[in-house]
Amino acid sequence: MPGPQDVPGSPDSPGSRTAFVVEADGGSRGNPGPAGYGAVVRDAGTGRTLSEAAEYIGTATNNVAEYRGLIAGLRAAHALDPRALVRVRMDSKLVVEQMSGRWKIKHPAMRPLALEAASVFPPESVTYQWIPREENKHADRLANEAMDAGRRGETWRPADSTAELDAGAHADTLPGLPGLPGPSAASGAPAATPESSAEARAAARAAVRQAVRETHRTASAAERGAGTDDPTALTAADELPVEPAEPAPAERGEPRTPQVGWGADMGTPTTLVLLRHGETPLTPLKRFSGSGGTDPELSATGLRQAEAAASALAARGTVQQVVSSPLARCRRTARAVADRLGLGVEVEHDLREADFGAWEGLTFAEVRERYPEDLDAWLASPEAAPTGGESFASVIRRVEAARDRILARHAGRTVLLVTHVTPVKVLACTALGAPPEALFRMELSAASLSAVAYYADGNASLRLLNDTGHLR
Repeated sequence: MPGPQDVPGSPDSPGSRTAFVVEADGGSRGNPGPAGYGAVVRDAGTGRTLSEAAEYIGTATNNVAEYRGLIAGLRAAHALDPRALVRVRMDSKLVVEQMSGRWKIKHPAMRPLALEAASVFPPESVTYQWIPREENKHADRLANEAMDAGRRGETWRPADSTAELDAGAHADTLPGLPGLPGPSAASGAPAATPESSAEARAAARAAVRQAVRETHRTASAAERGAGTDDPTALTAADELPVEPAEPAPAERGEPRTPQVGWGADMGTPTTLVLLRHGETPLTPLKRFSGSGGTDPELSATGLRQAEAAASALAARGTVQQVVSSPLARCRRTARAVADRLGLGVEVEHDLREADFGAWEGLTFAEVRERYPEDLDAWLASPEAAPTGGESFASVIRRVEAARDRILARHAGRTVLLVTHVTPVKVLACTALGAPPEALFRMELSAASLSAVAYYADGNASLRLLNDTGHLR
């Protein structure tokens, strides 16, 4: 059986590298509603299908599903050959223009997905092309098969797929090489030249850098509340090319006024239920225990607390997904809940506790005695780090990035996050618009429950903090 196309040339030239075409699509029956994606990897020279991917992803928007399809297609191509040249063909103008760097990635729910897609291959290895929906039938059929399987409570299986047959022969719509396939005649787009490809790739790299800056920008809840971005559906402004505009008030350094009081019905929020892990042997001793120490397991008391939390959450019956920090104490707590609810556990590494460096395992008094100047600096500024550790400012940035990824993946659902003191306090503070200094003014008990609801207009509402009723 012939393999993917290789074009003769020097080892480092584009002509010597495998060339793939990735076609991807995603859809939502409700927007947001039950959603799924499909992706196909083809040999760029022959059009032969090399790999298919499809998945039902629960409740999501069209745009989230399309980005998830893109990511799946790129990963499938990468698994075949991580050095390949790839042309992505999609009928989503938004995704193609954003990933090509021509449109700004404004929407906060899209930025983490765009960053994830951009990280699969080096930017110079991937180009993007818009195609009419008629040319994307194979990926569209895969997405619908995945949604149909999800509706039946099943998982899409490649062996059961008839998407390629339903879509019909496709190889004749793929243009030829050299290097990478150029745009098809049906698209009406001009063929890519080396100069235009270089410009597009430079623009894509610039777009990715901008998305990184915007994703990691620490914005207050007041700034978020004044916007109209919907975490589950794009605004009309996101559908148009970016034109030069006057900077927003926050970009000019001017304060913005958050929305207050009653407003229009924003629909079902995405609710993050925040469960701090159960006790470890270090907890009652009040010793620093972050992500840079010994990673202790739950104590006997902690195991009982985890079971109590599981019982309480099972009685409420609202949790639809469980996400955990990678540390052992959280994973064990999460497993107790997930087993009771019949759910799996996702691991999100950016939900780990702060790294307390040399302070790990020490009491506050011991740190005061050994590192008095570092402790004073840490108490005075979120930018100051524990001796050899991680500052609160750094923790805030990664926890907010994790939050945005989770909101994008699970829009409109209730998700349990099993995590630590600092991440829970960060999410509570940002929901309230409180300064980082407020982290020192909250009590958060082991195995306590908190909750934050995130609405379609960008506002957040702290619903619960440090509830320990289930432990009494």
